[in-house]
Amino acid sequence: MNTNRETWSSKFGFIMSSAGAAIGLGAIWKFPYVAGTSGGGAFLLLFILFTVLIGLPMLISEFIIGRGAQSEAVSAYKKLAPNSLWTMTGPLGVIGCFLLLSFYAVVGGWVLIYTIMAIGGRVIEPNASYPELFGSITGSPLITLLGLAVFLLINMIVISVGIKNGIEKASKYMMPILFLLFLILVVRALTLEGALEGVRFFLQPDFTKITAESVLYALGQSFFALAVGFSCMVTYSSYLEKKVSIPSSASTVVVMNILVSLLAGLAIFPVVFAFGLEPAEGPGLLFMVLPAVFSQMPLGELFLAIFLLLFLFATLTSSFSLLEIIVSAFTDNKRSTRKRTAWLSGVVVFFAGIPAALSFSKLQNFHVFGKTIFDATDFLVSNIMLPLGCLLIALFISIKMNKQLVEAEFGIGHSLSPNLFKVWRFLMKWVVPLTIVIVFLSTLGII
Repeated sequence: MNTNRETWSSKFGFIMSSAGAAIGLGAIWKFPYVAGTSGGGAFLLLFILFTVLIGLPMLISEFIIGRGAQSEAVSAYKKLAPNSLWTMTGPLGVIGCFLLLSFYAVVGGWVLIYTIMAIGGRVIEPNASYPELFGSITGSPLITLLGLAVFLLINMIVISVGIKNGIEKASKYMMPILFLLFLILVVRALTLEGALEGVRFFLQPDFTKITAESVLYALGQSFFALAVGFSCMVTYSSYLEKKVSIPSSASTVVVMNILVSLLAGLAIFPVVFAFGLEPAEGPGLLFMVLPAVFSQMPLGELFLAIFLLLFLFATLTSSFSLLEIIVSAFTDNKRSTRKRTAWLSGVVVFFAGIPAALSFSKLQNFHVFGKTIFDATDFLVSNIMLPLGCLLIALFISIKMNKQLVEAEFGIGHSLSPNLFKVWRFLMKWVVPLTIVIVFLSTLGII
């Protein structure tokens, strides 16, 4: 490994950082409302199945590419497939992360603002209208831009100090705290009267509620929830020492991600059912429904603040990976230029995020293909660029990357059966690409 490049200080640090990259909006915000609209327990089973059979092989693939090349995303494909069109996979990932961060940081700013307000006791108030509160925050250019700026500022500070002292140190503290806060919330939720109905909805499968759309949602969620497709994990694994087992590390990240999704459901659905609300509340669940629910329980403001704080931690650890892939593309982790590049990249992302931030105020009437700038960017990134990135990575590792190098990286650090490699390779060569194509065609409305 290039001794001039930083590496993770330990396997634990790498796993916490990778789990932090994966656990964010997908696991805590998107999963509960998608599960609520797609059959509860039946959707959960499909999500776990697809995460293990599709998401895990994809995660292993990105880890193999990154450590095999020992380079960040852009350089990795150039090193492994020089003078070929495959080298465009890296820049596609960087552009995708840039666009994703430009609106992801807007949501991160909302979470930051709500967290500060909740800690100060300014969210739950007598006769409060939570939809109006959400509208007043997202509809204020000053507030949304301030939230965007501060959220990105935190990212710039962490990324600028490097892998060990920045991302790894932050993730080592934030991820265990996230799990602890989740456990506190789950215990509180399960002690509410009527909570069992919510648990039953979330954990007891009812396959009569499963539709073709639910299956496709579960497929899409298995990609979205693991941060695969934009080569973020290629960059993260390029800092990984050779002695660490890739399959076991990836499996740990997947288990942690599934566990967080379970905890999110157990923290939200018992509360929703205990107070007689519908589980299919959609994306407004976090900002408009949960404050109303927490307001009806003892110490509700405290528990709302805890929920928002853990959500802020998860959102930040995910955004670290998005900014890191941008910064590393221009520095290849050279310490001499990292700090300057991190600050410059953050400023550029801020200006790129202004249109998305103003999509709910000054630019709410400006539409692209019938969507606000925020929604149009989200659709482009999530429904087109992400599946395309996943497909390119799946094809690259199956038909282009040197098979001996792939097998060597897969086998380092463990004594697993050779059949496991064959199973993984079969999934990546046939099952994963076919699945990605189905999801892609579905999101475009072709099937």
